[in-house]
Amino acid sequence: MYFGVNIGEAYWRFYEFQDAMRQEVRFAKQISDDRIKLHLAALADSLGLPEEATAITVDRTSRAISVSAEYSERVDLPLFARIIRFNPRAQGPL
Repeated sequence: MYFGVNIGEAYWRFYEFQDAMRQEVRFAKQISDDRIKLHLAALADSLGLPEEATAITVDRTSRAISVSAEYSERVDLPLFARIIRFNPRAQGPL
């Protein structure tokens, strides 16, 4: 159970980060791409995500917006460590 907590924490941070992305997409009409990136980078830092998580991509067209990032976390398990890759993403209409 102790090691399950390590994995659970990594996924919990992923879901929090992805939820914040969804929130930014929801209000994207009023917010610039730079503000979205800045806000999400600050959140990634406060969640303790790796530095690569702050490389956030915002793709905006006249009809839709997509926000994504990519990072990996190391989780220590008995006798070995596992690298888990995360790709949080949110998209929606403008």
